[in-house]
Amino acid sequence: MRYETLHNLTLPKIGFGTWTIGGETSPDPSIDSASITALRSALEMGYTHFDTAEYYASGHAEELLGRAVRETKTKRGDLFITSKVLPEHLDHDNVLKSCENSLRRLGMDYIDLYLIHWPRMGMNLEESFRALNNLVRDGKVKHLGVSNFKLKLLKQSQMYSETPILTNQVPYSLPNHTYVENGVIEYCRQNDILVTAYSPVKFRSIRVHKALGEVAKVHAATPFQIALAWLVTQPRVITIPMSFNPAHIKENFESADIHLTAEEISKLGNAWKKSE
Repeated sequence: MRYETLHNLTLPKIGFGTWTIGGETSPDPSIDSASITALRSALEMGYTHFDTAEYYASGHAEELLGRAVRETKTKRGDLFITSKVLPEHLDHDNVLKSCENSLRRLGMDYIDLYLIHWPRMGMNLEESFRALNNLVRDGKVKHLGVSNFKLKLLKQSQMYSETPILTNQVPYSLPNHTYVENGVIEYCRQNDILVTAYSPVKFRSIRVHKALGEVAKVHAATPFQIALAWLVTQPRVITIPMSFNPAHIKENFESADIHLTAEEISKLGNAWKKSE
């Protein structure tokens, strides 16, 4: 596993996302067993960064993650847990309440990284950060970050946060360069902010794209692994793929150990500019 280190913190390049664990926007108890199996597999395999949110299955993903940690007897101090507050809860009191609810569902005393999940039109960002800063002071949250923030809001967040913004979690993958084009990713690199790439392998051509297939063949890897390796080769970029399949969970984890050449990185980075 490769790591990123900043602000006296070391994080693995590849973590485990929990979107669809326990359901999508509402709980789906019929997949609880598969969800717990996936989480246990990840924990037993050595994943330490788990990304969740109050939005995921209306909090049920947090409940299942906490349960899996307890069932595997994983030490809390060995893990780095990220959760997120919904945009409709960004007023001061509801930020505090959302965090308390997430802690209760997780069965934990603190969250390592707490993010604003999405910006909201007309939100009072200063008020939101007043609550977030209080959570850090009270020890309920260790680090703060944002998600889906463009440059202007990211800079405002830095101004309002009493501690360094640790990450901006954004969609980023081989074909999706939106946050490259709007300047966010380069700004993050220059200002010691991690880019947490979500939806890293969720694109239609991943199985059949010629350039991806050629690089995968050279490394005796899957196209999914190469797509992840391309991301984590980049400085200040980490990612949070997920899968219910233990074999795929293992493949994702091992992607961080694939070392691409500069030529391969360039070839992959340019391939979608021509084809999509």
